[in-house]
Amino acid sequence: QVQLVESGGGLVQPGGSLRLSCVASGIIFRNYAMGWYRQAPGKQRELVARITYGGSTNYADSVKGRFTVSRDNAKNTVYLQMNSLKREDAAVYYCNAALSALSLNYWGQGTQVTVSS
Repeated sequence: QVQLVESGGGLVQPGGSLRLSCVASGIIFRNYAMGWYRQAPGKQRELVARITYGGSTNYADSVKGRFTVSRDNAKNTVYLQMNSLKREDAAVYYCNAALSALSLNYWGQGTQVTVSS
């Protein structure tokens, strides 16, 4: 059974930082591209950051220079370091694992990030 479990969300003031973690089980983690997506109320889910099995990364323009995605294959974990948080970063953040060659795609349950003073 595949599980992606996110943690690290919470309430932070504008300008603050959070680090999200996602621990995967039930997959061969090192083979998967891992992504962080977010969905704010009334908006579509959007890609925030992604890291391939080889370590290449890409980011949404809105978070470039502020967020960093990384992975630790030994711990089956992907991270999202979020700095200089803005009110518009508030959303539910979801972890995604994708193996496109086999059309496999898995989601975590999400973790809430609230940015407010």
